Amino acid sequence: MTHELEWLRGTRVLVAGAGISGRAVVTPLTDLGAHVTVTDRNADALARCGEMGADTVDLDALVAEADGDPESLRRFALVVTSPGFAPDAPLLSHAAGAAVPIWGDVELSWRIDRAEIYGPPRRWLVVTGTNGKTTTTTMLHAILEAAGLPSVACGNIGLPILDALRRTEPRAEVLAVELSSFQLHWAPSVRPAAGVILNIAEDHLDWHGGIEGYIDAKARVLTGTVGVLGLDDPIAGGLRDRSQAVVTVGFTLGYPQRGELGISGDVLVDRAFADSAVLAAVADVSPPGPAGLSDALAAAALARSIDVPESAVHDGLRRHRVGPHRAAPVGTVDGVEYIDDSKATNPHAARTSLLARGSVVWVAGGLLKGAQVDDLVVEVAPRLRAAVLLGRDAGRIAEALARHAPQVPVVHVDTSDDGSVSSPESSDTGSSGALRRVPLPGADGPAAMRVAVREAAALASPGDAVLLAPSAASLDMFADYAQRGRSFAEAVDELQGGAERPGGGSPR
Repeated sequence: MTHELEWLRGTRVLVAGAGISGRAVVTPLTDLGAHVTVTDRNADALARCGEMGADTVDLDALVAEADGDPESLRRFALVVTSPGFAPDAPLLSHAAGAAVPIWGDVELSWRIDRAEIYGPPRRWLVVTGTNGKTTTTTMLHAILEAAGLPSVACGNIGLPILDALRRTEPRAEVLAVELSSFQLHWAPSVRPAAGVILNIAEDHLDWHGGIEGYIDAKARVLTGTVGVLGLDDPIAGGLRDRSQAVVTVGFTLGYPQRGELGISGDVLVDRAFADSAVLAAVADVSPPGPAGLSDALAAAALARSIDVPESAVHDGLRRHRVGPHRAAPVGTVDGVEYIDDSKATNPHAARTSLLARGSVVWVAGGLLKGAQVDDLVVEVAPRLRAAVLLGRDAGRIAEALARHAPQVPVVHVDTSDDGSVSSPESSDTGSSGALRRVPLPGADGPAAMRVAVREAAALASPGDAVLLAPSAASLDMFADYAQRGRSFAEAVDELQGGAERPGGGSPR
């Protein structure tokens, strides 16, 4: 059978990155008859690709060669990049200079699906946004399962799309696809059956070169049959005029107008795909609260766009439960509740958790990725009893607290080599709020988190919440946000020999 990817047969294809997404493209490319070269700095990752039969090249050697002679990349017909590679990465810059096409793994997935390499094309329901992507995607998958549609959650949620496409037992006919801005940047051809932008706030601005590049990437989900917008978010809600979808609808936490989904009293209502269909009870949505309800409405909109009945939306949302590290209680010690929201990797995500509690000791810090925290600090300052900061950009958060919440005591767990300590009574902020540095030169993430939790416990009073809502990425100190969350929970367990878990019982 001939197909639009037949031109790859017999060509050399370079895969940039040997991680999960990189490994996922190796077998499909070889199925297409391409000769695959994988490049990565990580020798272990390359070894795993080598076990798949791929020819591996060390990234350092390739970059050195490309720096001296970009023409050397012309021997490749295509570069397939992992989403973490920014457009200005030397390897990709040289490939572009040599006029070699660059696709992301999602772009390759879309083209393989449209070419029917692994059977008839699937319906793609795509979820993107700064926050809430994973919760919305799992809600959508729960609804699709309740409707009896063979489906799978894939993409940025963990399972590569190509692995989902290659599955035959059971074969998924509908894909609930979570996509990041990185993935969308490298996937210009994707035209989903429906795509939603949940919200847009400052995130990954260093990667995209500013907010406009970030918005442009997100807007690529508005190119298919149905586009869905979070109307309560000022940026996402303002993208209707930029939508290229055949039909564009929205969702809101208020009462919905025609062409919208929203809330009427204590129920979720669809006025976009029906006159006024009741979808689910507010009380049945997990997680509860505004963020969970917004995600539920977004998931419902995607499902309703492909004619999923109201009953399946109701059943799917009622069965859904939120995943770990998303505002999850991990223990109570001496009347203080400890909350793990490690998934709050930007200020917009942290805002929801901070505003949900009356008195908070805030544990924050990491890699801000170009985002600003001043607006967040202004809004949540009245709720802050104290803040404990760690990670590379802790100093920037401390500066924002000094400017906008000078009354709030701040502890900086400083793992830099030149960390120094100041007494609790001293104030590096120039105000009544004290900044105290706790030096831990060279400490790893889990060790720093143990100290941060102990410091937070000392600052908290009964009735407070100690909230891990970092507002920043984790990769400066942890393998990922999940390890950061686990480290927080383990540190809570160590307080007074073990914390009382929600619902009672031993934590171990």
